[in-house]
Amino acid sequence: MAVALLPAAVAVVLYTGRATGHLGAGGGWDTARWAAVGLAVPALLLAALVAAVIARARPALSPSVPVSEESAPDLYRLVRDLAERLGVPAPSAIALTPDCDSWLEDRTHRATGPPRGTDGRREPQAPVLVIGSPFLWWMRVAELRALLAPVVAGTGPSAHPDIAAARRFIRGLDAAVAVSSRAKGPLRRLPLRFVGKVARLLLRSCRDHAMIMERGVAAAASERAQGVDYGLRIVAQEQVGLAYAGWDRLLTRVALPAWRMGRWPSRLDAGVVSALTELSRRDRLAEGFASRLGERPACDLLEEPGAIDRAASLLAARLFHGGPAEPGPDWSPVGWQQYPEEVVDRKWRLEAARLHRVLDALPAAEPSAADLPAADLPAADLPAADQATSPAPGTAAATAAGAATAPGTASGTAAATATGTAAVAGTARSYVRTPARTAASPGPGTRRTADAALTDATPPAPGAPPTPGDLAAVASGPTLAWVIDRLARDNRAGDLVAARLGAEVAREEREEAARQAARGTVAQDAAAGVAWGDGLAESGLPLFPLQPPRTGRELLADHLTAMVCCAAVDTAGAAPGLDWLDGPALLVDGARRADLGVPVLSLVDDGDAEPLRGWLTTVGVRPEKPVRLA
Repeated sequence: MAVALLPAAVAVVLYTGRATGHLGAGGGWDTARWAAVGLAVPALLLAALVAAVIARARPALSPSVPVSEESAPDLYRLVRDLAERLGVPAPSAIALTPDCDSWLEDRTHRATGPPRGTDGRREPQAPVLVIGSPFLWWMRVAELRALLAPVVAGTGPSAHPDIAAARRFIRGLDAAVAVSSRAKGPLRRLPLRFVGKVARLLLRSCRDHAMIMERGVAAAASERAQGVDYGLRIVAQEQVGLAYAGWDRLLTRVALPAWRMGRWPSRLDAGVVSALTELSRRDRLAEGFASRLGERPACDLLEEPGAIDRAASLLAARLFHGGPAEPGPDWSPVGWQQYPEEVVDRKWRLEAARLHRVLDALPAAEPSAADLPAADLPAADLPAADQATSPAPGTAAATAAGAATAPGTASGTAAATATGTAAVAGTARSYVRTPARTAASPGPGTRRTADAALTDATPPAPGAPPTPGDLAAVASGPTLAWVIDRLARDNRAGDLVAARLGAEVAREEREEAARQAARGTVAQDAAAGVAWGDGLAESGLPLFPLQPPRTGRELLADHLTAMVCCAAVDTAGAAPGLDWLDGPALLVDGARRADLGVPVLSLVDDGDAEPLRGWLTTVGVRPEKPVRLA
């Protein structure tokens, strides 16, 4: 502001000096006056532009679900009693967010604050208390009160005029940067780019001062709250760490697979209790935490906890996955009872179908020397014992063998046709298998016929005539044995399948993101009571992606696991299940089988199919049986 007013101040001094006679007229003084005016006018215009953008920009608000006093009178009563004990103003409202944190948020901006009164002024308003929704379901009432004590104590410093003005100024600068970053059109982009640079400069210059102020506010609030449930607050802080761990596992392992299929679990917060109870059962460090479940949970402070949980679950899907703002035919809720059948089983069959499509699109693998009969191999490739017994060219035995299959006879014609078909099929194949990936190859002294080799191979390349083995495989349907054999026999099949799976999954995710962007808009969020502010949702959803992109090998392992699970369900009487900490699970005889990962990785990484075949035999899976795909 001082830099913007400096040229205007110089111009005022020059003109005042001329009017009072202290500064002469004409010559260089007039030039100086006009130069000062020429600098002052653009500087004032630019300063007015920056001030107008900062004043009109809407500060970003944390996406949350508003909770009215009618829907949670006990919760409002608890917060007001807590504020009275601390001697601070009570929060103006309460909102829930799908996160393991709690804070105060200033929503007094003219775009989100209360309307002006009859005198043209807005009444001062306390900040809004934002509470993490998992806390209400996992914590007990006393623990929640102890946890919220230092947060509610912050309303005292927030009511100070200087602190409130400083916070509004900083949030206005942040909103101005967001507005400048999403400017469209050359007429708006150029001036807003200048505003963004000025706002960033001001933010950098006041960053240290703002940090010191916030630390002082936090220290004052913590000191004020020490007299309220201090001993219980230590226990509550332990529950915060446990709740965060369970919430993260629930989102990444359980909710994310459902979101990717167009379904959103409608009771995520209730699932936190099950996930943390399971964690306390497995982890010895969490022993005793489940005994707290006999006390009154904090969600009892809500009149309709199911409706609040549903709204928070939908917002979590919006934030962490970018789902639509409202349910629809392609974005429907799913309960925990229906999760195994409607999510787990469907996920496995969709991935198994995608794996078969990718394998079908690959060129057929070329069989190695171990898979071809001795008659089709050159003499140099035969073992020493076979070379000793094979007829040499030009000998009587070779002549007799040639006469037995001479052209013109029925047997000779059939043999020539079979030999030609095998040669064409071998020419069409493009990938060679190495002995390192042939754990399932026949042992020494065993021979396989050409028909068996063609039956076990993948379907021929496009344009090649189908073989009897291919027709039998198509007629019987997709089988796990064919998938395992293809990955184990082909040296490069694993890398090719992994790359093509990654490309296909990326394409499907881009298409789904485009559909979600068209269905869910910020206007729909505003209609649902979720406010974003400038520059928050417009930058793209999800705001907080849960997982980095999976590698091709990880995708191949997931798809192969899905194929194995489908075969186990269809042929061994297994069932899809839900593990609260690990997500989709395979249940055999009512118990979860968690030992499938190592055999699958052995085939994916090393091409060794024997561990997986042994696992299938132990469970009773019949890989040669057809599998039902999506």
